[in-house]
Amino acid sequence: MSTQKNTILLVEDEQHLHEALKLNLTLEGYEVSSAYDGPKALQQIQGSIFDLIILDIMLPGIDGYSIIETVRIHNNNTPILILSAKNTSANRVQGLKIGADDYMTKPFNLEELLLRVSKLIQKSSVNSAVPNNLELYSFMGNTVHFTLLEARLYNGEKINLTKKEAMLLKLLIENKHTIITRERILQSVWGYNVFPNTRTIDNFILNFRKYFELDPKSPLHFISIRGVGYKFQD
Repeated sequence: MSTQKNTILLVEDEQHLHEALKLNLTLEGYEVSSAYDGPKALQQIQGSIFDLIILDIMLPGIDGYSIIETVRIHNNNTPILILSAKNTSANRVQGLKIGADDYMTKPFNLEELLLRVSKLIQKSSVNSAVPNNLELYSFMGNTVHFTLLEARLYNGEKINLTKKEAMLLKLLIENKHTIITRERILQSVWGYNVFPNTRTIDNFILNFRKYFELDPKSPLHFISIRGVGYKFQD
């Protein structure tokens, strides 16, 4: 009986590195497709389903950041691992903020890369296997559509939500009236070891207050617990 292989799209324009990565990923049992520039990567993403995308940032034609934004705009939740020579914290934050799931800098440790690949695919498989019971939630005139990544606000305005916004909202709402620590938020929303600056969480909560609260400066629903985390109450 054959076992279906997990599929990876490898987007890297440096040929020697590309071929070395492809060989090692193939030896690990993955089915690897190749793209050497941005346009070809988008063409492959639009035409196939992958379990993971490994993506360089500096690419011919279309850069990696633009690819990530395009993928997420189309509600494609395929995990994305950035593999880039851009090694500043600003680059890392930018990549994670627009929708990447992990970020590694070149040069890298091959064993660590393979571990992260395995963890991202495993996490994605678990998430896709769990039924999304909470598809719709309403409170104080606001309605959140988790599967559509959008919300209808109390004032009639409709907004689009990012994947991370929807994940954080879902976590808070499913655990309403319970304090969710920053550590749990980082683990649940950003992944096993992909921790952004904790101010990122603060900014997400500020956005939720702007979206959903009648008075964002005196929030009733998205409550900060000083030094601990946050809780949602309807």
